Amino acid sequence: MSTSSSTEPTTGPTTGRAKATIGLTGLAVMGSNLARNIARHGHTIAVHNRTQAKTDALIEEHGDEGDFIPASSVKEFVESIERPRVIMIMVKAGAPTDAVIEELVPYLDKGDIIVDGGNAHFTDTIRRTEELAEKGIEFVGTGVSGGEEGALNGPSIMVGGSDQAYERVGPIMESIAARAGDGEACSAHVGTGGAGHFVKMVHNGIEYADMQLIAESYDLLRSVGGLEPAQIADVFAEWNTGELESFLIEMTADVLKHVDADTGKPFVDVVKDAAEQKGTGRWTVQSALDLGVPVTGIAEATFARSLSGHTDQRKAVREAFPTDPDAKPVSVDPEVFVDQVRDALYASKVVAYAQGFDQIAAGADEHGWQIDLGEVAKIWRAGCIIRARFLNRITEAYAADPHLTTLLTTPFFADAVKQSVPAWREVVATSALSGVPAPAFASSLAYFDALRRDRLPAALIQALRDNFGAHTYERVDRPGTFHTRWSGDRSESEQG
Repeated sequence: MSTSSSTEPTTGPTTGRAKATIGLTGLAVMGSNLARNIARHGHTIAVHNRTQAKTDALIEEHGDEGDFIPASSVKEFVESIERPRVIMIMVKAGAPTDAVIEELVPYLDKGDIIVDGGNAHFTDTIRRTEELAEKGIEFVGTGVSGGEEGALNGPSIMVGGSDQAYERVGPIMESIAARAGDGEACSAHVGTGGAGHFVKMVHNGIEYADMQLIAESYDLLRSVGGLEPAQIADVFAEWNTGELESFLIEMTADVLKHVDADTGKPFVDVVKDAAEQKGTGRWTVQSALDLGVPVTGIAEATFARSLSGHTDQRKAVREAFPTDPDAKPVSVDPEVFVDQVRDALYASKVVAYAQGFDQIAAGADEHGWQIDLGEVAKIWRAGCIIRARFLNRITEAYAADPHLTTLLTTPFFADAVKQSVPAWREVVATSALSGVPAPAFASSLAYFDALRRDRLPAALIQALRDNFGAHTYERVDRPGTFHTRWSGDRSESEQG
């Protein structure tokens, strides 16, 4: 590690020019766009990439957008940044991130800050935070959402790390973030350690659920409602003018109205029906299982993507079951069915967001993060992929009660769900009778019904657990923990 004096000159080591406020290494599309965004907002930025050609291309094509300091080596890159240094890493998660950190550390000083803006797993962020703290280096795991366009024009930014690090990093992130309708920056310090990447992970999990629900809506409107893609595009465009207004609804209308230039077919019909994933949905489900939080909508969306990729199994089952004698052609009034699907979509979205915020709250409790759920909703209102009108409602809900048991019981969402339930049931029943899978709709409704039931069949499950494994049970009529001697006289005993 560098042992240079804490008194830092204001100019670079060889150029005589002012030093950079921040550095960014990793100039693929996301990194390059973020660098341009930072430069456009008046920050002098040092830029570096392992492949020099990408650095050269950024300067040649966009060097007039702000004050860039290109560097050809890691040493030159680090030395061109004012201290305490802020260095943002925008490379692939996992081993590539660790490799870049290893390259940087020998040139860094105590108090310098590394900001990881990639889609890292939050447990890796916790590990890196602890390892670098031993060297006196701050590590700030930061979720950045909004894709390539958001990176350039204003993303939603979820910053982790210490309060001290945020004092240095926060103003830069806030300056480049998207702005909500009220002008507030969609960037915030969400917590210490891995909190930033944890919140971003759950954001992506909700995104999985949102996209699956939209896809199921499209499938039902086409397969049952008999609408063509262009007509469904108009439906989504109309939905985007109301409470369902969101970036994903807007994009759905755009995709569905697009016609393939080569075939003249609707574009959606020439895209292979196998959805890929980068892993954040799986991480969300795995984390939820560890935390004991039922994120059924996110889980079904993740499994649906996985199932879509099992093309050999799908082909084999299609050949084995070419027709379904139990599936009945369901006749619907298209106009009525459109409204029913809209209501089912809205109610299921509420469930997905409620489950996601439950998971964030549970993660915060588990790891000791002080995450303000209302603040999370606020910074998701613009810039990010799941930005939507009803995030304003979620913000209001947590402002009114920061310790909500569930979003489902807040007055606004409770009323909306109550109004949607009849249509929600019709849509799920119609999908089953028609043989059109709608796993996210169905699991969301089942989750809602399970929460509102006075009594669940879990009583039988716990009794069975006691029968085969002496796992004990509690009674509804008196306190204590009990076991029945099932293989003996079936008498009951209270357990310590």
